Amino acid sequence: MVGIGGRRRDRELETAIGELAGADTVAFGGVGIAGTLLPATEAYRRVEAALAEHPEQVRGQLDRLLAEGSPAGRAYAATLLARLDPAAGRAAWSALAEDPGEFTTFSGCVMGRTTLREYATERLAEA
Repeated sequence: MVGIGGRRRDRELETAIGELAGADTVAFGGVGIAGTLLPATEAYRRVEAALAEHPEQVRGQLDRLLAEGSPAGRAYAATLLARLDPAAGRAAWSALAEDPGEFTTFSGCVMGRTTLREYATERLAEA
């Protein structure tokens, strides 16, 4: 039986996954001079926390995000999946290495633009 806290957790996870599904930017920390957290970054952190507490539930959401998300959303999903299951993460990055979808990246104040193909290839080289 799912309690009230469980339903709230499920709604919060769904909201965070929805935010990631439509993300157009990948940033894992604050951006710009003020170090502002983007909504997608906040959503990533919520899913990351849920992953630690409820890995089975989040795994299904990540699989859906990999299949249906924006290019940035799929990058977030593969990143999280690699934390949960490194082999599955590598398989996800390998599949994404053929995707020409584009998105914006931020690393602190530095903004860039890349394709999912380039981003995935870099992640595979790091592994």
